[in-house]
Amino acid sequence: MSSSHAVPGSSPIAETAPLSLCAREPHVPADRLVAEMVPPPRFDSVRFDTYVPDPDQPSQTEAVRVLSDFAAGLGGAHASGSGKRKWFGRKAAAAPSGPRGVYLDGGYGVGKTHLLASLWHATPAAPSLKAFGTFVELTNLVGALGFQQTVRTLSGHRLLCIDEFELDDPGDTVLVSSLLSRLVEEGVALAATSNTLPGKLGEGRFAAADFLREIQGLSAHFRPLRIDGEDYRHRGLPEAPPPFSDEQVTKAAYATPGASLDDFPALLDHLARVHPSRYGALTDGVRAVCLTEVRPVPDQSTALRLVVLADRLYDREVPVLAAGLPFDRLFSEEMLNGGYRKKYFRAISRLTALARDAKGLVAQ
Repeated sequence: MSSSHAVPGSSPIAETAPLSLCAREPHVPADRLVAEMVPPPRFDSVRFDTYVPDPDQPSQTEAVRVLSDFAAGLGGAHASGSGKRKWFGRKAAAAPSGPRGVYLDGGYGVGKTHLLASLWHATPAAPSLKAFGTFVELTNLVGALGFQQTVRTLSGHRLLCIDEFELDDPGDTVLVSSLLSRLVEEGVALAATSNTLPGKLGEGRFAAADFLREIQGLSAHFRPLRIDGEDYRHRGLPEAPPPFSDEQVTKAAYATPGASLDDFPALLDHLARVHPSRYGALTDGVRAVCLTEVRPVPDQSTALRLVVLADRLYDREVPVLAAGLPFDRLFSEEMLNGGYRKKYFRAISRLTALARDAKGLVAQ
């Protein structure tokens, strides 16, 4: 399917024509994967004091206190060498007592990523000694560098933050658990949030006890920290704007510098040809994503790729202007009741927030 469009009643001009994500095939070198292991642009400026706890959820205030103390405790934490822990401090060779990791246990939209990024920012170490990435980005790093080189690359770090720890793939869970075990031996502090396992739907989150059981030998290194609350993206915010017409979206794309314009089905097809580790690079320089002909996602593999793209767009605060089906109808009832339920609801929540951001792109 072609991703080209013409503005009704006008002749597209090459210099002002929007970009097309479908025309992009980015290649990301391994060194970029390492360099980009920092909080995404959306969380560049977040700090503990910019997190606004829900007054009805005392666990959120407590989480800020505990994580602030945890960050302060990493001030002289670590220098790797010869496969053994070494600790900087006042002539003290012993490691600090207590868990060297924290697991943020809560549903989507309670601000776990905000808190995780705040922990990264608050840890007193150079950015090159701290790493932040999603579980998918970490597995992509292992795929690019190999297991041993990844251990060597990260073993000198003071802190590794893993957002959205994927617990629905046993093979990847074992791989990353093995990696974390090696890093713990080197004295690297850990922090993580996680996703829901199939059959563990409950409150739409993966319970702390189950997380600790999955990572088995690592459980002693994590302190579970529960964060209760509702999805902040819907807390006191207006409903998502209804989809616009194809004509409105096309006109907005031509009128917005740096916007992309693609037919939704064509974009879904293109995502199958681009590795998810490159979805961030796919959106480099894009100021807004405009989509026409939005319709239900046809199958689970396609849906999971769309989830990754939604995460990358949300991280980069790229508005999404859409025509066709509302975002809350992208996924079938079977998908929303299945093992990847939490991922799909997170994607709906994030795309809805980006749709609000894009509303002003359409001339009223």
